[in-house]
Amino acid sequence: MLKRAASILALLFALLAPATPRAQDMTLTIFAAASMKNAVDDINAAFSKATGIKTSSSYAASPALAKQIESGAPADVFASADLEWMDYVGGKKLIKDDTRINLLGNKLVLIAPKDSNIGNVTIGQGFDLAKLAGDGRIATGDVRAVPAGKYAKAALEKLGAWPAAERKFAMAENVRAALVLVGRGEAALGIVYETDAKVAPNVKIIGQFPADSHPAITYPVALTANAKPEAARYLNFLRSGTAKSVFETYGFTFLIRPTS
Repeated sequence: MLKRAASILALLFALLAPATPRAQDMTLTIFAAASMKNAVDDINAAFSKATGIKTSSSYAASPALAKQIESGAPADVFASADLEWMDYVGGKKLIKDDTRINLLGNKLVLIAPKDSNIGNVTIGQGFDLAKLAGDGRIATGDVRAVPAGKYAKAALEKLGAWPAAERKFAMAENVRAALVLVGRGEAALGIVYETDAKVAPNVKIIGQFPADSHPAITYPVALTANAKPEAARYLNFLRSGTAKSVFETYGFTFLIRPTS
C-alpha cells in the first residue's frame, strides 16, 4: 500500500514539475540597427523555418539599443550599425566578446523625394550641399550619436560641405525616420544608407558619397552576455550562405566567408 502511494506521489510530482523548455519553445530577442530591418525580418523567417526557434526583433538606432541593453533589456543578439556602439556595450561587459564579428558593410548615399526635380549629382571635394538643398531641409540621423548621422557629418566635413549645410539639417532619431521625412517631402534631401534607399519606393538616389570620405560603414554582431544558449545557432545562421544571399539582395556587403 505504501509503495503504491509513493508511486502515485512520484507521478504527481512528475506531472506538476515545470517542463524543461525545448528549443522550439524558445523565443530569441534580436536587437538590430533600424537599417537592417527588411533583411533581418527575412532572415528571422528563414531561421525559424529551419530550426523551429522563434524570434522577436527590436529595431532602433544603435545607441538606443545599446542603452536598452545597458538598462537590462533581455536581448540575445545585438547588431549595431557602427563599431562605436558595439565597443560601448563591450566595454561594459554586456556582450560575449568571443562571439563578436564584423558582419556587414554598406554605402552612404544622397536621396531626394521620388518626384523631386533634382537630378543626379557628383559628390566630391567642394560639393555644395547647402546650395543643392535650397530652402529645403536635409534629413539624416542625429549626427551626435546615430551612426548614419555620424557617417554623414564625417563625409561632409571631409568634403568641406558641413559648415554651410549644418543649419539645414533635420536630425532624426534613426536612419529610417530620416528616410520617412524625405519620402513624405518634408525634407528636400536626405543622407542614408544605400540599403535604406533601395527599399523605399518614394525616394530616389541622386548621389553616392566616396567611400574614403567617411569611416568604413561596418555592422558588428555579437551575443549578449545573458544570451540564451540557442542564440549561438542564430549567430551561426547569420554567418551562413543563406544569410549572405539575403543581405546581398538588400545591398549589404557580406564581410566574412560564409560558414555553410
